[in-house]
Amino acid sequence: MKEKETEKDIERMKELAAVLHRASEAYYAQDREIMSNYEYDRLYDELVALENKTGVTLTNSPTGQVGYESVDELPKDRHEQPMLSLSKTKNREELREWLNGREALLSWKLDGLTVVLNYAQGKLFKAVTRGNGEVGEVVTNNARVFKNIPLTIPYQGELVVRGEAVISYSDFEKINGQIEDVEAKYKNPRNLCSGSVRQLNNEVTAARNVHFYAYSLVKAEGVDFENSRVRQFAFMADMGFDVVEYRLVNPDTIMEEIAYFEQKIQTYDIPSDGLVLLYDDIEYGRSLGRTAKFPRDSIAFKWADELRETVLREMEWSASRTGLINPVAIFEPVELEGTTVSRASVHNISIVRGLKLGIGDHITVYKANMIIPQIAENLTKSDTLAIPEICPVCGEPTEIRQVGDVQSLYCNNPACDAKKIKSFTLFVSRDAMNVDGLSESTLEKFLARGFLHEFADVFRLSRYAEEIREMEGFGEKSYRNLAESIERARDTTLPRLIYGLGIENIGVANAKLLCRHFGFSLEAIRGASMEELSGIDGIGEVIAAGIYAYFRDEEQMLRLEHLLGEIRIAKEETDENAQALAGMSFVITGSLVHYENRNALRDEIEARGGKVTGSVTGKTVCLINNDLTSQSAKNQKAKELGVRIVSEETFMEEYLGDRPQQ
Repeated sequence: MKEKETEKDIERMKELAAVLHRASEAYYAQDREIMSNYEYDRLYDELVALENKTGVTLTNSPTGQVGYESVDELPKDRHEQPMLSLSKTKNREELREWLNGREALLSWKLDGLTVVLNYAQGKLFKAVTRGNGEVGEVVTNNARVFKNIPLTIPYQGELVVRGEAVISYSDFEKINGQIEDVEAKYKNPRNLCSGSVRQLNNEVTAARNVHFYAYSLVKAEGVDFENSRVRQFAFMADMGFDVVEYRLVNPDTIMEEIAYFEQKIQTYDIPSDGLVLLYDDIEYGRSLGRTAKFPRDSIAFKWADELRETVLREMEWSASRTGLINPVAIFEPVELEGTTVSRASVHNISIVRGLKLGIGDHITVYKANMIIPQIAENLTKSDTLAIPEICPVCGEPTEIRQVGDVQSLYCNNPACDAKKIKSFTLFVSRDAMNVDGLSESTLEKFLARGFLHEFADVFRLSRYAEEIREMEGFGEKSYRNLAESIERARDTTLPRLIYGLGIENIGVANAKLLCRHFGFSLEAIRGASMEELSGIDGIGEVIAAGIYAYFRDEEQMLRLEHLLGEIRIAKEETDENAQALAGMSFVITGSLVHYENRNALRDEIEARGGKVTGSVTGKTVCLINNDLTSQSAKNQKAKELGVRIVSEETFMEEYLGDRPQQ
């Protein structure tokens, strides 16, 4: 009987390991979430309990591994010392007992992207992300544009500092506020920070206001810290680092200091998902050693989620431009972490079904990281919630699609009003027709009043001038500004038009590529065969099929003709060098001298018919890198494939016929 029980436990452990691995992959490698933190912690704790019960730890158990493999876009580098996860608790008394009568540093556990900074001879020479704990991604150029790290320091020895790169809630809201497409908005500051730090172009990183907070001194040879972490923190501050806020605690003061952080997190602008406790006595901490996954000199404290029981009253289904319909739970209002909440996103059909929801069910809700409302558990599990068979916006049939492990609900109607709003939002956006004054909310109002049916109607809004002036939020001045913006937008370029049409899979870069290939002739694009389109380097069959189908749709072509009657497409200026780089593929890396940035050089290459890609392949003509002796992954790949590595000046002379000014 006992053997059968153990066998059952091990089977459950295998199930839990597989589920947790999928969640980790989504979180660490793809910057998306397929389950809540609450659910992950619950399953993880169940796995730990089963391992303790059986005495078995499976080789693929997440309790014995650290993080997930990092992505391939950036060069890799092995950490000098492995970066372990921390054991955790939600029990405050357990923290007091853990102190064992000693002093420790209690600090924020920040929720961003861990980065290790390396200095030599007083200068920053390498920055690496945490990655899987042993190997991370090199992000040195991006770290150089963080808002608050020192590029040079007084200490001349080898210095290694660990810390967290973060984006504040206020900056997160500001950046999201500039994105008109709701689907393109970032879900949380951690995802935004992760994507910002791992950019291939550090101009993007610079614009994102990334800050770095040091929390661990890994190496500083020759410095006597008198066996104290507090002195290490003071040293890092003296070197110019912003150090994570901490308090020195002992068993008598720890509860009071936890309460301090608990109160402060209500208004703290930097994302945090708990606290960290680290022994001040360095040698004592080291003497404790480590487990396969956890160091024993520190422990993480996660806020015990404040759970409230409530009743599910409604499920709201919110449609988007792509047809995705998101479920949002509406429940009886409850007080959570000092605020009243009554709504929580349920994300997708898989989570709806996993929770076995039904209207009237008793559920418990909490705030993830004390911020975002989530459903923790369904106490009733009636599993009676009906998945809509028709779209809540247009009334047309819906379908459930499975992408990977996730099932989501979609509306298939191409004329759905929700899709219309998003399509018009794209059409008037900055990279398309660039019409100021037409926000998504304004477009929604215009669509509701029947002002807009097709793109050409944007340029016919003067028909409704009086009605618009009388609308709330408008008036004479607002209408005049809008009318002037619309008139300016009548003069456009073919790439802007092609992008603005919203053809599937056609972004800004592909729109430019398409226009260049066909000599900026709309008629040539419209008449292109499937074979010709799919033969364009960088387009491929899937994108070509979307383009071909769009220009064979009679209704779309009628609307396009209406639009062409309202706008003026500037004739593209060409010269003898216009297609000098046609069919050539280049890769750019490192810093530049004669061009403002890599984007500027890319634009120059594309203007002459060439193509810039992110990785070196056998088709690459040359790798442009001013550091010819660099041991970067791109340089090594180029050497391996026999691809030339040339400086910016050599490229300009040989390929652009332009001798740089000295």
